[in-house]
Amino acid sequence: MSSKPVICIGAALVDELFHATEELLLATTTDATVTKTSGGVARNIAHQLALLDVPVQLITVLGNDGDGDWIKQVCGAAGVALDATITKDGLSGKYTGILKPDGSLFTAFLTNAANHLITPKHLEANRDLLLTASYLLADANISIETGEWLVRFSRETGIPFILEPVSVPPARKFKNSDLQGLYLVTPNEDELPVLCHGQSSMISHQIEELFNRGVQHIWLHNGKNGSAMYTQEKVVTLHAPNIEVVDCTGAGDGSLSGFLLGKHLGWADLDCMRLAHSLSAEILQVNGAIATHLNQETLLSRVDHYFPKA
Repeated sequence: MSSKPVICIGAALVDELFHATEELLLATTTDATVTKTSGGVARNIAHQLALLDVPVQLITVLGNDGDGDWIKQVCGAAGVALDATITKDGLSGKYTGILKPDGSLFTAFLTNAANHLITPKHLEANRDLLLTASYLLADANISIETGEWLVRFSRETGIPFILEPVSVPPARKFKNSDLQGLYLVTPNEDELPVLCHGQSSMISHQIEELFNRGVQHIWLHNGKNGSAMYTQEKVVTLHAPNIEVVDCTGAGDGSLSGFLLGKHLGWADLDCMRLAHSLSAEILQVNGAIATHLNQETLLSRVDHYFPKA
């Protein structure tokens, strides 16, 4: 088990989720319930890891407003260290999601996010902190320059770097990037093609392109159909547990948190994936992006529930 922190780099936002209670119709009023939580992909993963007793640092950008103070408070209470986080003048970033009655996303808005302030210069200034990491993880909300700096830093230091695509628009930025030595990228079926500059619509060709560009592991998420971990040598597939979905927010972030907990514990990829799918299933059954009802011990006990040993 590693005592080194996972360092998460990217977005921290206020999440406002409007959950429609009836069918959404355009250009009219729909009844909804609303929840406010702290979000952002990198922040969600950092928060979940901290709740699972994995040491974690978050490098993000917050405003010097009430929302920024609140997010700092939430992170601190969870055990997330913010040693290299940037505080800017002005408003903190906000994610406003509109959810259908079944909990799936209808549309969303992102405002005031300032991830461009996480520059290579800022990371270079915090090199000593980065050198303490067991894993580096960034969401694709960071700039291309910052992503490529992290890939180079990972190559130089041997510290594995993981890129989480987030969604199609931020993922698309990296289609021509130098990914030589990238430890892991975690796309779904929409994000995989936009990470590639080739025109093929075949998943096998897209996977091959990423391998040729130097990516070591590609973890392809297929929602309710489970996921597949591709390496040059083999493919490991795993089904998703059959559950009743309450809210889809944060399921992908939780999956990566579960995988990193497995790596922290020294587990092999398949066991890490079982842990990932178990945590994702737990998050899908609650409102919000974080499984606050779980600690490491309770999550580990849930793995046998979702994936009984033969």
